[in-house]
This record gives sequence, structure tokens and C-alpha cells, in this order.
Amino acid sequence: GLAVGMGVGQVLLVLLAASTVMPVKDPLLNTCMDAKHHKTKPGPEGMLHDQCAPWKDNACCTANTSSEAHKDQSNLYNFNWNHCGLMPPKCKRHFIQDMCLYECSPNLGPWIDQVDSSWRRERILHVPLCKEDCEEWWEDCKDYVTCKENWHKGWNWATGTNRCPWGSMCRPFSHVFPRPKDLCEKIWSNSYKYTTEHRGSGRCIQMWFDPAQGNPNVVVAKYYAWKKRSSPAWTENVTPETDKAACTLPWAVLVLLPLALVVVPEGAGGCGSHGWGSL
Repeated sequence: GLAVGMGVGQVLLVLLAASTVMPVKDPLLNTCMDAKHHKTKPGPEGMLHDQCAPWKDNACCTANTSSEAHKDQSNLYNFNWNHCGLMPPKCKRHFIQDMCLYECSPNLGPWIDQVDSSWRRERILHVPLCKEDCEEWWEDCKDYVTCKENWHKGWNWATGTNRCPWGSMCRPFSHVFPRPKDLCEKIWSNSYKYTTEHRGSGRCIQMWFDPAQGNPNVVVAKYYAWKKRSSPAWTENVTPETDKAACTLPWAVLVLLPLALVVVPEGAGGCGSHGWGSL
């Protein structure tokens, strides 16, 4: 009866402990999106250029991508910042930083979204950006001019680089984006979400950080990965799989199975009819 059951439980615990030497990789953490220039998995990149350097200990971008991100007419996307006249350096540095975060960060997993696009299979959606990062970006760019609210699409690409579409006018940033929230959320079709969370709170992603203090976005990704997992939608999606996973025994258990069977009384069930009972 009970004693035998407890004995079985202890044997199984030992077996499971033996088989969990390999930690399970969390698909939402320390990961690179499947997009145009990203590496398949993050790792150290000692030679990252200038504003991308904070990610050098663990990056999804290569050194080449990081230097291209700083060019006015970069080969990454043939994107021209100066479509309405020269973008001032204090504004441009935010766009460079935004590109470094997008290309290099291994901490955007919780916000990776599938897309069916010719140049990438995944994108980021609603990344919660720290209040300061968004507001400084807007502050430093508000006197620049642009002809478009959404820079992802709708350009005139006839010359091979983005030009303002016919009939659009160059207007001050502060007209096109009246508030910091408008800039951060609309410019890249909701890649970012404006938040009132502050840098260092562990609740928002920083575009700007001092690598000497470590990468603050690691804990943010962990928090939101945990939050995503505990949301009803996520649980509904993964429950059947998790049940299955709990019933597929790791190799070490299978190797040691004969030992366990010595002490498992016949018919001791678990995991329904596809578990121990049917072995």
C-alpha cells in the first residue's frame, strides 16, 4: 500500500534528478529572432561598433551589422534617415540605438511575433520601453522633420532607397508625433509600447544602458516571460503539450527503468493509460 507507493515515489525522484542534469532551455529567454541579419543564437561579439558595444558580451548581431547600423545609407535596409533634410546627430543617435537594440538584443524573446514577410519571419511587438528612453528620443528629435508617421511601410522605393511618398509633406516631428508615446508606438508599427515604468525598475526594456552595470534587460525579459506563461491564453495553448511532456520520460529514466520496475507494483498508474500502466 502506502509504503510501497512512497518507495516508488522516491525511486522515481532519484531517477528524475539523474535525468535533469541538462537544464531545459527557455525559448523566450536569451534568444534571437528569425529576421534579416540576426545570428541564430546569441553569443559574445568582442568587436561590436560604437553604440552597439553594450551588447558585446552576448549579442544577436555581428560586428559587421553593428557598423552598418551607424551608416547614413546602411546596407542593412537601404534606409535613408535624411528623407526630409539632414537628421541632426542628437536625434540620429536614438535611431542608431534603436537599431542596435533590435539587431543585437538577446532579451526580446517575450515580444517576438510571427510575421509573413519577404525579409523576416519574426518581428517584435509591444516591447515595453522605459519612459526615459522614449521621452529622450522624442525630445532630441522633436525639431527634425519627417513626412510619415509609420516608417515601416508606404515609402516610395523607386530609386532603391526610401523617399517621401507622392503628395506627402515634410512636417515637424512634433506635429507628426505630438507626444513621446506617438513616436515610440507608431514609428515602427507598434514594435514598442510606451510605459510609465522607469529605467532600472526591472519592468521595462532600456535602449540605453551602461554595460559596466550589466545588461538590465535580462531581468525584464525573465519577468515578462514568467508573466506570459501565467496568462490564461498561454496556459490554454501549452497545457496539452506540457501534459505530454510530463509523460514522456527522459532517457536516463528509460535506461534505469528496469530498476524501477522491480519496485513498482503492477498497475500502479499515473499519466493516464499512456503512462506507467501501459508499459
